[in-house]
Parts: sequence; C-alpha cells; structure tokens
Amino acid sequence: MLIDWFTVAAQLLNFAILIGLLKRFLYQPVLDAIATRERSIAAQLAEAAASKALAHEQQTEYRKKNQSFDNQRADLLRQATDAASAEGSRLQQQARETAEAAKTQRTKALLEETQRLHTDLALRTQEQAFNISRKVLGDLTSTTLEQQMCEVFLQRLQAAQGPAMTLLREALRAMSQADPAVLRSAFPLPQPQQDRIRAALHTTCGQPIALRFETASELVSGIELRARGHKLAWSIDEYLQVLSADLPQQPLAGD
Repeated sequence: MLIDWFTVAAQLLNFAILIGLLKRFLYQPVLDAIATRERSIAAQLAEAAASKALAHEQQTEYRKKNQSFDNQRADLLRQATDAASAEGSRLQQQARETAEAAKTQRTKALLEETQRLHTDLALRTQEQAFNISRKVLGDLTSTTLEQQMCEVFLQRLQAAQGPAMTLLREALRAMSQADPAVLRSAFPLPQPQQDRIRAALHTTCGQPIALRFETASELVSGIELRARGHKLAWSIDEYLQVLSADLPQQPLAGD
C-alpha cells in the first residue's frame, strides 16, 4: 500500500488549522471564562470573608454596646434611686417645715386673738369709765361734758408754746379752703363752739384759718387739730390709758 504523502501533509495541515481554530475560538474563550469565573469566585469568597469579619466586628461592637447600655441602665437606676431617696427626704423635711409653719401660724393667730380680746376688754372698760365720768361731770357742772372738753382744748391752744407749736402755726397759716386744717372731735361740736375755736385760731395765728370739722368717736371724748402732719390734741383717752394699764392682764402664750 502506497502512502500518499500529499494527502497526509494536507490532513496534517488541516488538523493544525483545526487545532488553531479550536484554540482561537473555543479553547481560549473557555479558559478566559474559567479564569473569569475563578476571579468572581475569589472575589465572592473575599467578600464573604470581609462580611464575616464585619459581622464579627459588629457582633463585638454590639456586645460592647450592650455592656455599655447595661452599665448606663445601672447608673440611671442608681441615680433614680438616689434622687427618689433625696426627694423623699426633701418632702419629709418640707412636711416638717409646713407643720412647724402651721403650728407657728396657729400660735400667732391665738396670740392675735388673745390680744384682740384684751384690746376689746380694755376698750369696753374705757367706754364704761368714760360713761361714768361723763355722768359724774354732767351732774357736777352746769355745762355738758362736750362744752368742758372744748374749754380745756381752747385753754391748751392758748397756752401752747415751743417749737412744735411754732411749726403748727406755720402749717395752719399755709392751709387753704381747698386743703383746710382738720379739727376732729369725739362728738359733733355745736356752732358756737366751732366759732370760738375759729376765733381762737385766728388770734393765735394772726389770720383766718381754713378749717374743716370732723367727728371721730375713737378719740374717746377729745379734740384733735391736724395740719400737714402737725397736731395739737387733748382727750380723756390720756387719763383712761392709766385705767387700761391697771387692768388685770393674763400672760400671753409665748411671752
């Protein structure tokens, strides 16, 4: 059998061309695809490892945060306990202070009530003494007690001297009809007595004096002349105060 070397050579050439074509268009793409796949798998494995490491780090951080939260919760609980204890102590102290203040207020109110009762008793005693004195003086004199009071006041006005009286005269001279001096008495003065007082003031001050008459029962039968903070007064209260001072007095609580 004869070998056709030309045919053999042609087949070898065809095989070489086939191998080249396969390598160029089939084997190399497969190798490239395999390499790409390997790189993708390697990247995924690296990413998985990084994710695992991150997860581990996050887990560690989470444990730290939990521990920190537990510590903060314990601190807050301790602070709340301390604050509650302090608030309880403060409320107890406030309650004690409130009770003490209420006790002091009750004591003060009792003292004020006792003083008021004592004052009422003194005033009633003074009123009774005044009524008795008025009746006695009315029986002994031919003029009424009111007229006698006016006479005593006029005598005191005429006899008054010193710096206080000088200031009173100056104040009286400065009064006007819009802002008159005030003469207060425990009883309404009849017109003749008002005229006598006006005349006495005119004589004392050297000029007519603007004057308004008022009634003030608290003077306990007396007369008081006021002008810009200065005054001249006389009343039976000066004498009844001696009687009031001699009244039996109960010792006040807390004295």
